[in-house]
Amino acid sequence: MKRLFLLRHAKAEPQADGDGDKTRALTERGRADAARMALAMRRQKYLPDAVLCSTSVRTRETLEYWAAAIAENPKTQFIDALYLAEPETMLSLIRRAPDTSNALMVVAHNPGTELAAVALLHEELKRKERDYVDAIEEKFPTAALAVIDFDVDSWKAVKPGLGSLVDFVRPKDLY
Repeated sequence: MKRLFLLRHAKAEPQADGDGDKTRALTERGRADAARMALAMRRQKYLPDAVLCSTSVRTRETLEYWAAAIAENPKTQFIDALYLAEPETMLSLIRRAPDTSNALMVVAHNPGTELAAVALLHEELKRKERDYVDAIEEKFPTAALAVIDFDVDSWKAVKPGLGSLVDFVRPKDLY
């Protein structure tokens, strides 16, 4: 069994004139949401043992505030290809994760995170899963988390339509 956590970066400052999108930092709300999500993950025992993170400032800061709040330090790789990645790129990187990891977290951007989450889910959804999928398709907000399980022994076996959606947590659910 492999568990995937797809975490969208927390709320970031708007892009300033002349500044690049990749350098946008978190807002105060974003920092609080990242920490709040970490505490919720710890309560639910949603603890990754490995992390793949985009190299943007906002994803790195999300991970920094998340790690400080959860007091965990999983093995982390910062991957430039995750910056504004398409779902196919995300899946390719997930499939390369070491099989020594059973719980992998990807910290990335939309729309790739949302599209990857929906693509990975199996077609026959239970009612609770359908409600979560409806929420994801409505909006995968900043600092939101999708938890997807795969009945496989290797990350290489993960493919679209194979996952079961365990949970979808939005920052507004935590207030």
